[in-house]
Amino acid sequence: MPVMRQMLQLLGGCLLAVAAVFSGPVQAESPARIPKIVLAGPFAAVSYPLIHMVDSGALKDIADSVEFTPWKDPDQLRVLAIEGKADFVAMPTNVAANLYNRGVKLQLLNVSTWGVLWMVSRENNLKTLADFKGKEIAMPFRADMPDIIFQALAEKQGLDVKRDFKLRYVASPLDAMQLLITRRVDHALLSEPAVSTALRKTRSFPVSVIAPELYRSVDLQQEWGRLMQREARIPQAGITVLGKAALNDALIEKFQKAYEKSLKWCEDNADACGAMVAKRVEMLTPEGVADSIRVDNTRFVTAQDAKAELGFFFNLLHTRQPALIGGKLPPDGFYYGAR
Repeated sequence: MPVMRQMLQLLGGCLLAVAAVFSGPVQAESPARIPKIVLAGPFAAVSYPLIHMVDSGALKDIADSVEFTPWKDPDQLRVLAIEGKADFVAMPTNVAANLYNRGVKLQLLNVSTWGVLWMVSRENNLKTLADFKGKEIAMPFRADMPDIIFQALAEKQGLDVKRDFKLRYVASPLDAMQLLITRRVDHALLSEPAVSTALRKTRSFPVSVIAPELYRSVDLQQEWGRLMQREARIPQAGITVLGKAALNDALIEKFQKAYEKSLKWCEDNADACGAMVAKRVEMLTPEGVADSIRVDNTRFVTAQDAKAELGFFFNLLHTRQPALIGGKLPPDGFYYGAR
């Protein structure tokens, strides 16, 4: 009997343990705590949520420290990615595809910037790219966005970029903006927030005394929709994950949710976001950044959900110049969430 009693007690304990497992709440896997997370990006709309994530402590429950590192040009971006100096990096989608095809261990997580490109001019009657024929145009990021978009749209309507325009290449949109404000060029292709900042600066005292009146001219997103017969939006930039972070699905999911939430905060709080961003870069103003948020084309779309539009964009680039995306279309592994 003592043996039977012990067996019954043992069986009862096992049943209780099993019951506890099935009746208790299922705990979602949480990412292990990380000493430091580095977020990186340009001073553009794609990075505003990253800055807000740092300032608001969005990832403080999983990391001891979170910092934002800016990159100023494509060369600096490529070094940052190749040397693995950041965990999550905002970048143009074609650069992400290029780096992936050249062996950099990254994945595209999402696309959030769907076109923030405009022609800005001292003339108020220029409505199409053809109206800029023969004119000098300040163009940032040679052979990268926005130069890529400009050339594709110009060629789509029968224009010869080398013959019909005088392109003056500069290092960044902010450099192009400075050329406009100081009257060294009359036209430029700018991305936000440089567009709105330039318009603000030229209408404020005392800058307006020496700076030209400027006009927001051709909307390249609308041109894209018209010429490509598609929705008027371009899958321009998003977030990639690199290095060890790319192996941590729990961390990635946490990041995705935080980024989407911060993007919404930026869109809903343009003035506060403008003040937040302008504190980090002298050439931007809170009002200019806020203006840019009110006209930008931002929307959180996962890489998987953006795959069709990215495929169209990458096919276009591959047809024109395969090297722009690393010589081939990126495979499924490039898009986070592929199975």
